[in-house]
Amino acid sequence: MNLQQPNANDATRTTNRSRSVVPMSGLCTRCLDGCRGNCEVFKATFRGRELIYPGPFGEVTAGGDKDYPIDYSHLNIQGYALGAKGLPSGVVGDPDTATFPGVNTETEYGWDIKGKMRVPIFTGALGSTEIARKNWEHFAIGAAISGVTLVCGENVCGMDPQLELDSNGKTIKAPDMDRRIETYRRYHQGYGEILVQMNVEDTRLGVAEYVSKKHGLNTIELKWGQGAKCIGGEIKVNSLERALELQKRGYIVTPDPSNPINQASFKDGAIKEFERHSRLGFVDEEGFYAEVQRLNNLGFKRITLKTGAYGLRELAMAIKWSSKAKIDLLTIDGAPGGTGMSPWRMMEEWGMPSLYLHAAAYEFCKKLSDKGERVPDIAFAGGFSSEDGVFKALALGAPFTKAVCMGRALMIPGMVGKNIAKWIKEKDLPKTVSEFGSTPEEIFVCYEEVADLVGKKEMDKIPLGALGIYSYGQKIKVGLQQLMAGARCFSMPAITRRELMSLTEECAKVTGIPYLMDAYREEALAILDA
Repeated sequence: MNLQQPNANDATRTTNRSRSVVPMSGLCTRCLDGCRGNCEVFKATFRGRELIYPGPFGEVTAGGDKDYPIDYSHLNIQGYALGAKGLPSGVVGDPDTATFPGVNTETEYGWDIKGKMRVPIFTGALGSTEIARKNWEHFAIGAAISGVTLVCGENVCGMDPQLELDSNGKTIKAPDMDRRIETYRRYHQGYGEILVQMNVEDTRLGVAEYVSKKHGLNTIELKWGQGAKCIGGEIKVNSLERALELQKRGYIVTPDPSNPINQASFKDGAIKEFERHSRLGFVDEEGFYAEVQRLNNLGFKRITLKTGAYGLRELAMAIKWSSKAKIDLLTIDGAPGGTGMSPWRMMEEWGMPSLYLHAAAYEFCKKLSDKGERVPDIAFAGGFSSEDGVFKALALGAPFTKAVCMGRALMIPGMVGKNIAKWIKEKDLPKTVSEFGSTPEEIFVCYEEVADLVGKKEMDKIPLGALGIYSYGQKIKVGLQQLMAGARCFSMPAITRRELMSLTEECAKVTGIPYLMDAYREEALAILDA
């Protein structure tokens, strides 16, 4: 089942010397005195805690690669030879009206005031990580022109070197947050939205008050847990002064930069970076309702909640409390997923895997619905990257699931597009790109489409990473249209759980999706017996 090696991984830049490895420990079967490396035990011998994290910081995103007993690949999509659900009112399905390019992939979410997206995907939380900061224009403009929601993640204000606080420690100036919101809004096409996420420190710094008063945002997101994982999502800084500044702002900084021993180690060159962590959140029911009401009173029209790969108790809390609080969108993030800097072993070994968690989420949502209680709109997250995964997630959670949250998969096109611009400038295009041309107009299949969307004169201001995200989004859209047409679902609400089948009996037991030899068996036998 588990093909990973727990003592070596490219994420931590480590390898085993031996081809024979003990499955549980990952240690080489024959550990040689005199080995020159480079397993995790070897490297941790002199770099210690640095081996907890993927690296190099700010240059990589890393996703857990544990092979779970079952996952979304254990589901297949049904295809039908007749029928057409979800066509516009009054349209009768036939070969001329039920074509895949006509499939409507638009989705909406919200309790009373709906937010709409052109494609049922949106970004993971792009917060204070270096990857998010330096690629923001690519990510934000790409999401805006694609008509999907962009989540501005935790700690953006707290990490801003130009942050200004009032005498009560509340934010009165945050240029980086301003840049992020204004960039998205500049190219917003009427679909999707930018929403800001809050953790403990963000709440203490008055981020909600700031983005409401200065920018009039309609939506804000609460978060259970720190980072994408239980204690993930930390940041590294390579300056003692910066580490002390963040500590003064209330963050947990390790090793303690105020400790003279650590200051001496930094001066010696042994400590090269400091880690900035957020505090763990603690939730209680009444406190949750009070915070939702406080945010409503600040003027936010939609409140969303993001929760991680916690167990069934926390899942039930998130769904039930969100129902009672009228949360507009609940995003449920399963393991392993991946961020830039969550602890590597935590990404590998912590939390409920996506398929299990999402199957339970459907079960709990249906239980509330059957009791007559309204269920919040749901989004699933946790390792998705392609249109088949999007379809399966929407079907598994139907009718409650409205969208899929994508982390790394929506970041990668932004970084690729950015690098294509760099390679063009340096006349150093790799063959993988140059085979399609040497200019943006030749390389990007969607160039003219985006030009038509924003105007020819604006194209010089559109970074190529944004074109990359738009192109990737179009691939998801068209691929999803094809899968939906094959399942005879011509709009999002038409997708049901019956569009899936389990490839194994274990998958059927976990998900409640029929084993493929049982799915539609009664209908098949009725035809034979007629």
